[in-house]
Amino acid sequence: MRHFKLIPSKQFKIQTIFTLFTLLLIMIVTRGSHLLTSITLPDASFALFLIGGMLLTNPKWFISLFTVSVLIDLITLSINPTDQIPINLGYLGLLPSYGVMWLVGLYISKVNSILKFATFSALGTFVSFMISTQTYYLLSNKFPGITIQESIHAGWEYLPLSFCFTMSYLISYWAIRHFIKEQFNSQKVSKTQVL
Repeated sequence: MRHFKLIPSKQFKIQTIFTLFTLLLIMIVTRGSHLLTSITLPDASFALFLIGGMLLTNPKWFISLFTVSVLIDLITLSINPTDQIPINLGYLGLLPSYGVMWLVGLYISKVNSILKFATFSALGTFVSFMISTQTYYLLSNKFPGITIQESIHAGWEYLPLSFCFTMSYLISYWAIRHFIKEQFNSQKVSKTQVL
């Protein structure tokens, strides 16, 4: 039987496409879950952008992921206009919010410590939450005349759930990644022992 080896650049391309497809699928299932099933899963967008930064790195994949997130929201609104998705000037705050998560992902892409991963993930999640919340309150026109000082006091009731869901997704990702690495390393060791 003849075995074919993938050329490294082709293998990298397949891995990148698989990673992007997986992130997009998870985004559709979690961000658009109210369209797909009667069960609503927590939005995984913050976590997906951090993981995207870790695995995909190229800014074109950030743009792709962001574009899909906007399309999901627009499709959701076209199907159910009563959904509470604010497509307005405040919505633009998602771009820097997701950008922060992507950059944190880039920064921690080589980290092997769960403590560092969790710390930077938590900081990125907090900063991203603040950006998205503040831009929503200040720029959405849903709160006319709100001052920066007033907006700083608004929206904090959503932080605990947003933070817990994002960190749960990220810690789950870390555990799965660690498990796969261990399996891969043990297979490598057993193959070299056979040779």
